Amino acid sequence: MASVPVYPWKFAPDGLATRRQLRAQGLRPGGQDVAGQIERPRRRRPPLIAYLYRIEQAKPVRPMTPAKWAGLAKANAARRMCPQCHGDAGYVIPVSLGMCVPCAYPADEQRAA
Repeated sequence: MASVPVYPWKFAPDGLATRRQLRAQGLRPGGQDVAGQIERPRRRRPPLIAYLYRIEQAKPVRPMTPAKWAGLAKANAARRMCPQCHGDAGYVIPVSLGMCVPCAYPADEQRAA
């Protein structure tokens, strides 16, 4: 990637947008190269960097097909399935626990605490 212009936070020129800003407009970068970047300073840490893309070169977001919707539903269902009791937890299982809350903290342990 060639050298791109760097702009301070909130001073990007018109016609450039971040991925999130493009998505809010129903657009995507569409394979174009980065046109610039914004740096947001932070205390005692390196600055946050957001890449900018040209709005006029952005393409519309591809619509979700029925197969994509089905795949997304299946993936979300898998995130709700407890590997311990094999039941649907009704929520996305926390990665830190690795299982649903009732399996991670059985009832007798909860009463003792």
